[in-house]
Amino acid sequence: VGKTGEFLARCDTLMKGYWNLPEKTAEALAGGWLHTGDMGYQDEDQYCYIVDRKDDLIIRGGENISPRDIEEVLYRHPAVQEAAAVGKPDPVYGQKVSAYVVLKANSKASEAELQDFCREHLARFKVPEEIFFAQSLPKNSLGKILKSELN
Repeated sequence: VGKTGEFLARCDTLMKGYWNLPEKTAEALAGGWLHTGDMGYQDEDQYCYIVDRKDDLIIRGGENISPRDIEEVLYRHPAVQEAAAVGKPDPVYGQKVSAYVVLKANSKASEAELQDFCREHLARFKVPEEIFFAQSLPKNSLGKILKSELN
């Protein structure tokens, strides 16, 4: 209860695997459970909440950081139109937190200002070490930000 982890599923009608992808099948069905790749938690009433995708998780110095936590803070800044947080390689901590931001029209904000804003609302290890400004963020046909293109 309340602890974030990966959602696993098992039932009688579970898929047998991915067509012609034995490695992906072995990974997805390890231990007889379907590893969904969705990270989330269950509350005391047994309701489940999805927090993020496992692939998007930032692991910094042994801490699991949900990019969504960082993005939600950045979206609260009055100058931010869009935001995406990603992990980038770090030789000491494994990954560092980076963010990509699109500012609203006629708005201004510096990297330092946004980092200070994040420091007010996030644990120190979650504050982006670097913030990149962009005119737009890459998206798929459904409008979802393609974080894989930001790394």
